Formats: sequence, C-alpha cells, structure tokens
Amino acid sequence: MSLKTYQDYLEIEQTDKAKAEFVWDCIQQHKASDFYRMAEVAEDYASHKNRTIRTYQKFLYEASGERVPDTYSANYKLASNFFGRFVTQQVQFLLGNGVTFESEETKKKLGKSFDSQVQKLARFALVGGVGYGLFNKDHIDVFSALEFVPLWDEENGALRAGVRYWQIDDDKPLRATFYEDDGYTEFIRREDTEGKESVLEIMQEKRAYIVRSVASDADVADGDVIYEGINYPTFPIVPLWGNHYKQSELVGIREQIDCYDLIKSGYADTIDEASFIYWSISNAGGMDDIDVKEFMDRLRRLRAAITTDFQATAEPHQIEAPYQGRSDLLDRIRADLYEDYQALDTKNLASGAVTATQIEAAYEPVNSKADDFEYCVTTFIDGILAIMGIDDEPTYSRSMIVNRTEEIQTVLQAAQFVDPEYVMQKVLTLLGDGDKYAEMQAKIDAEEISQLQIDEDVTEDENA
Repeated sequence: MSLKTYQDYLEIEQTDKAKAEFVWDCIQQHKASDFYRMAEVAEDYASHKNRTIRTYQKFLYEASGERVPDTYSANYKLASNFFGRFVTQQVQFLLGNGVTFESEETKKKLGKSFDSQVQKLARFALVGGVGYGLFNKDHIDVFSALEFVPLWDEENGALRAGVRYWQIDDDKPLRATFYEDDGYTEFIRREDTEGKESVLEIMQEKRAYIVRSVASDADVADGDVIYEGINYPTFPIVPLWGNHYKQSELVGIREQIDCYDLIKSGYADTIDEASFIYWSISNAGGMDDIDVKEFMDRLRRLRAAITTDFQATAEPHQIEAPYQGRSDLLDRIRADLYEDYQALDTKNLASGAVTATQIEAAYEPVNSKADDFEYCVTTFIDGILAIMGIDDEPTYSRSMIVNRTEEIQTVLQAAQFVDPEYVMQKVLTLLGDGDKYAEMQAKIDAEEISQLQIDEDVTEDENA
C-alpha cells in the first residue's frame, strides 16, 4: 500500500466530505506502513520495553511431537536499556547546554521552551527516524513519526502538507489536524452509539495560522470583532531527520540488543533451575515414586530423613551453572553495542585517573556521530528561521566529561600571558560556578578600592 502524496491531495474533489475521507485514508495507510511499524518498535525499545524478550516463550515437546508452552521452568525476561541510554546520551551531548544564536533576539522570538522542545524533537528523530516541528507564532510544537502523516511533493521531495492525529483511548474520539500552506482544518471521529460506522468529519473549517483583531471594540458596532488571518511565507512544519539514512537509530543494533537480553535472561533461568539440591538414593530399589515423594516431603518439613533400608544411603548434589562463557559473551556484545552506536561507555573512564588526552580519545566516536546529527539539527533550525524571516546561525556547546584538575592547571600556567579576568572566568566555569563571575569581580573591585583608600590615607599621614 503506497502512501499518499501532496499530488494525491490536489487530485481529490475539494469538498468537506472528500477532504475528510482523504485525511482518514492518510492516517490508515500511515499506520500500516513499514516506517510506522519500525517507529513503534523503536519507541518500545527506547522506553525499556524490548519487544523480543517480552514476547519470548519457552516450549516443550511431547512424546507425540506436539509443541506446548513450558510453564514449569523459569522464564525470566530481563530487558536491557541500551537503546534508551544511547539516545539520551546523543541528545544531551549535543543539545544538553541548549542552542546559542548570534543575536539574543532570535532566541526570544523562538520562545522560552525552544531548547526543551528541540531536545524532545531530537529524541523523536533518533527513535522514529524523523520528527516534525511546527512554528506556531511565538514557539514551536513538535510531533513524532507516530502521530504525524507527511504529504511529500512528488516532484521535489519537499514537505507540502501533513496530518497530525491523536486519540486518548480506543473508545474516545479521534482528533486530527490537516495542515496546509494556507491554514489548517480540524477533524474529529466520534464513536457512534447507534451501531453505525463512525466517520471522520470536519469540526472546524480551515483557518489561517495567525488570527488577530484589526479593529477595537469601540470601532465595531454591536460588539462584533473583525479578525484578519495571516499565514507564513512557506509551509510552517519542518522535518528533523535522525540521520542521513532517514531511518531509526535502532536499525542495525536491535539484533545485538535481543541477543544480549536472551543470553542474560537464559543465564538467570539456568541459575534459578540449578539453585535447588537433588538427592540420589542408593540401594533402595524397592522405592517407587510415592516413596520418593514422601522422602522429599519429609526433607522439606524436618530438614532430615531416615532411610528404612539398612543398606540404603541418600546423597545430596547441586548443579553448578556455567558462567564464564556467558559472562565473556555478554561483555563482548556490550562492547560491540557501544562501538557500533558510537556511544561513550563511561565505565572506561571511571577506572583510575584519566588524562585529558584519554578523555578526548574516548569522545572521538561520540563527536563524529554528533557532527552528523548536528548537520540534521542545523538544517531543521535553518528551516524554522526561514519561516520567521530571520538570518542567524545556531551554535552548540557539547556536554563533555573533563579532567578539571588538569584543565585548571593548564589555565593557571597560562595566567601570566592572558588577562586576569579571563583566567578567573575560565576557572569558575570549569568549577561549575561560571554564574558567580560578576559577584567575584565586584568583590575584587571593592577590595581594590578599599586598598587604594588605605594607601591614600597613609600617604596623607606621612605628608602631615
């Protein structure tokens, strides 16, 4: 089933019913697409609900060859959180300190929530492959691949329209908003209680993106207000891709995560099953299954048992679960996951004193991946700024672990060659107290003024 495009929309009859049917078809085809299903799976893994291990079921085979679920042995389902950790690290590494612009006015026009919304959108992009940002007058709203249907232009690949939909629960109304160049239309699909098939219908006719009053109440008779609708110069929704392949970051590492979960869970099953002690009874050929059960019941109750046969002896045994091979394989898979995703494994930096050079080397794969993702984020922000008619450049301050002692020593060694104010500001920044620079500088200036006054008083006394 092919997805709808912008050209498909232009070909339909421009009536309310036709638009509603088109929007409904867009939603249904979107949910049935491979891209949507992959985004669903990736969202589960990012939310620590790994699908493979959660649905894993052990089976037994009867003597007849029939396969039946194994309800007797342990079946632990231990889900790792590699994907959620990787996504969080990548987003916070690049965007944790916010986005900076050359002009302070740019950030103000984007709204107070801009940094948090961009971080949220970046997570959508890495998990689902793409996220969408709507410039909404004085802020941005963000949508994930699981709630927005894009209508791409067949000729140039641009995003020309789209449907954002949501539903609180299956028995609640479905809401949808159809965004176009010249405004947006609200739709709703209510559950019909009379047994009829529910249909999507228009809840609010198309309106402009910005609506404002053009006359005061005093100028308008009978209390009516005159409004003017304004739209943006281009379509106000911009996509943010998670990578150049335009796919979820889960692609390529899901199988390794599943392997890790299955081995770890299987090892827990083995330990659980091997935790009990079994007994072997010698020279008790006359004992049947009932006798053995009575023997074990007595052991459980009294922690002691007496063999009735003079020749019979009972000896306990315990199974040792194999450990080393599985532990080595889990360590190998863990290392491969960090390497393949180009993530930073902080375990490698937590052992002993690590120099600044070693830290920089450990961060090199993370920096390379961030460079690629930064291009995608900058492309998105440039698209938003173009809608606003602003010419500016975003910059980023990456969040890195540093060897503060070594960094401070380097700054102090260069103190004789640079301005003292720069040295103080740099040291305070490395200590995490950069916001105290003005306070510290004011104290130093006050002390200098006080010392100058003392020197002047001493000079006057000597002259007297």
